[in-house]
Amino acid sequence: MSLRPLTALLTLACAAPLALAQQAPPAATPEDPISVLVGRLELEKYKATIKGLTQFGDRRQGTERNRKALDWIEAQLKSYGCTNTERLQYQFTEPARRTPAAPRAPLAGGPAGQGGSTLFGKRGPTGVNNDPLAQPDERLRALNAEPTLVGTSLRENVYCTKIGSTRPDEMYIVGAHMDGIGWGEAANDDGSGTALVMELARIFSMPGVESERSIRFVLWNNEETGLQGASAYVNQRKDLQGIESPKGSGKYPEPTWLGMIQHDMMMFDHGMPAPKLDANGKPVLDAKGQPVYAPPKEQRAEADVNIEYQSNAKQSEGAAKLAWAFRAANDKYATHYPAAVGFHMTNTDSTPFMDLVPAISLRENERGQQIGAGWNPHWHQPTDLYSSYSDKDFLLGLNAAQTTLAAIAQLTGTKLKN
Repeated sequence: MSLRPLTALLTLACAAPLALAQQAPPAATPEDPISVLVGRLELEKYKATIKGLTQFGDRRQGTERNRKALDWIEAQLKSYGCTNTERLQYQFTEPARRTPAAPRAPLAGGPAGQGGSTLFGKRGPTGVNNDPLAQPDERLRALNAEPTLVGTSLRENVYCTKIGSTRPDEMYIVGAHMDGIGWGEAANDDGSGTALVMELARIFSMPGVESERSIRFVLWNNEETGLQGASAYVNQRKDLQGIESPKGSGKYPEPTWLGMIQHDMMMFDHGMPAPKLDANGKPVLDAKGQPVYAPPKEQRAEADVNIEYQSNAKQSEGAAKLAWAFRAANDKYATHYPAAVGFHMTNTDSTPFMDLVPAISLRENERGQQIGAGWNPHWHQPTDLYSSYSDKDFLLGLNAAQTTLAAIAQLTGTKLKN
């Protein structure tokens, strides 16, 4: 037997480790900066911010508790490093009484909902609680006792801005409304959205976080009375977009709007109302002898973040693309709950923007078809309390924060500097 093949194999075997040793080590895969930023969102911090907002009760517009909440929000934003806070002021007239909206003609599947939706299936009660005695907590009842005075007086929104490093003249607006109603704590409507925006301001203001485009974090007032805070912003600022001031300074007080993203009621997706049962398992009946419907007590397994745009808006095509970009960001970066896209955005602060710029809203449910059908029993009620929600509920809000943070980071070219 010839020794040549064996010698060749031995030579090759000895040479192989040497060749491997001489190869350059594989380059380390750079860590995804968006994944790093999303990882900085923490459930306990999100909950703590909501809890902080509840110290001001329902934050009804035009009251001292509303003004104190604005001061607290601004102080928090500054403490995060988003120090260029500003107030946008406007006048609002509180009427002696409000005129209810006219009912809409029913559609094939059920009553007509807001935003072009249909109220399919079983429905729970909806409405605004205006009875202080419906709040059993005496401390909270006293905190919410100051009414909004009839007449015209000053209101304010508060915001801060992450200035873009290379395109400071372009901007995404990330918003939520800080006012509430109902004699509760407005923990979900809209403490959950306000805390989300504040948490994003905190993350994007951290040292080493750089975005190519600007991001404005806005907390609106007067959403509950008809979107007057957002409407005032649009009316006062839309014609200032993209104007450098002073000329040659590289400063843009109102960068050109690229998109507006609203967050309004982020936590409660327990599903369609079902018959309410008593201790004996029998249906509960109302005063008219009809079954009472209420959502299940636990967050449903198929809960999701609802991303909505309005199909009738002038900017609907761009808004749809923006919504699907957020859906894709959710697929890649959200940890627990998926997202769904709908086209009936309505009754929230993105509405005044929707004919001027792609505008979307993120919610716990579809605003017209589901929230409008009583899917959230705490909506505008004295039970909208921090204590009414479980960690599963808070986690849905955090997943909406993950979704928006990831999408905005992608859209603004956000990077981490060493």
